[in-house]
Amino acid sequence: MADTVRTGEVVKLDRGYPLVRFPDGALLRCEHATALVKGHDQRAVIGDVVEVAVPAGHDKGVIASIAPRTREFVRKDPTERALPQVLAANFERVIVAQPVGEVNLRRLERELVLAFETGAAVTVVLTKADLTDDGASEAVVRRVRDLAGPAVDVLLVSEADAASVEAVRRLLAPGTTTVLIGRSGVGKSSLVNMLVGAEVLEVGAVREGDGKGRHTTVSREIVEVPGAGRIVDMPGVRGLGLWDADAGIEAAFPDIEALAGQCRFRDCTHTGEPGCAVGAALEAGTLPEGRYESYQALKQEMASVKDRREQARRLNKEKASYNRHYRKGGPPARKKRRS
Repeated sequence: MADTVRTGEVVKLDRGYPLVRFPDGALLRCEHATALVKGHDQRAVIGDVVEVAVPAGHDKGVIASIAPRTREFVRKDPTERALPQVLAANFERVIVAQPVGEVNLRRLERELVLAFETGAAVTVVLTKADLTDDGASEAVVRRVRDLAGPAVDVLLVSEADAASVEAVRRLLAPGTTTVLIGRSGVGKSSLVNMLVGAEVLEVGAVREGDGKGRHTTVSREIVEVPGAGRIVDMPGVRGLGLWDADAGIEAAFPDIEALAGQCRFRDCTHTGEPGCAVGAALEAGTLPEGRYESYQALKQEMASVKDRREQARRLNKEKASYNRHYRKGGPPARKKRRS
C-alpha cells in the first residue's frame, strides 16, 4: 500500500521530533527523511510548512520536504564554527522579553539585532513590573526606548494590570504568528499564560525575594491566543551568536548608521580616521560611548564570522577537489624528492 502524503505545519518541536498539525486538526509526531537530512542537511523547525509521508501501520510520519520560508530566526550554531541554526520560521513579529527589574542592555542590543535581521516587526516587552516600583520602572523604560529607537514599541507588563496585558495581546493580530524570545527566567511562559487567560504553559516556582525562578520551557510550541494570533514561547537562548546580521545591526543602530553616512571616507571604520562623523559625535558626547562600543563589537563579530565562513568554504572546496581526483584514480601524485 502506498504511503499517504499530507501537508501540515510544525507546531511543536520536542527533542528533535516535530509535531505536525494538519488542516483537519489532526496531530502527528514525525521524523525526518534520511534523504532530507543527509542530502540537504535540512531539518524542520517550529512554523515550517512540511510535506509528510504517512506509512501505513507506522506510528510516525516522515517529513519529506520543507516549503520555502517567508522568514527565519537565525543564530550562529553554538556547537559549530561556521554554521547557521534556524530556530523558528514563518512569523510576522518578534517580541523580546526582559524583566524590568534586571534589564541587560548589552544582551538586549544583541537580541534586537537578531530580531531586526528577520525582517519582522519588533517589540520589547518588559515583564514583572509588579515586582518593581513605578519610578524605577519608568526610568528603565526610558533607557530601553533610547536604546531600541523610535521604530520599536516598548511595553511594560504587570500581572496585576490587565490593560498592560491587553496592550500586548493587541499586537498579536489574528492569522499571524509571533516569536517570543528572552533568556531563562524572564517570565515568557507567565506572559503567554496571561495572554491566553489560562495556565497553558508550566511556570517554575518564583522566589519572593527577587522574582527569579527556574527555567521550565524545554520545547518550542505554537500557542493559540483566543481572539488574537499565535505565539511561540522559545526556550531560553543562552548563546546569541550572530550569523548574517549586517542588516540587523543597521536597523538596531540607526543613529550610528546615519552618522556613518556622513563620514569623509566610504570605508571608514570609525576608529580614528579623519573626517569621521561617528568619532566627532563620540567626542561631542552626542553618541554614548557604551553604544559606540557595542556597535563596534557587533560589527567586529560579524567580520570574524564572515572570515570563518570563508575559511570553511575554502576548506570544503579543497576537500571536494581532492575527492574528485581520488575517485578518478587515486590521490594526486606527490613530487619525488631529489636525493
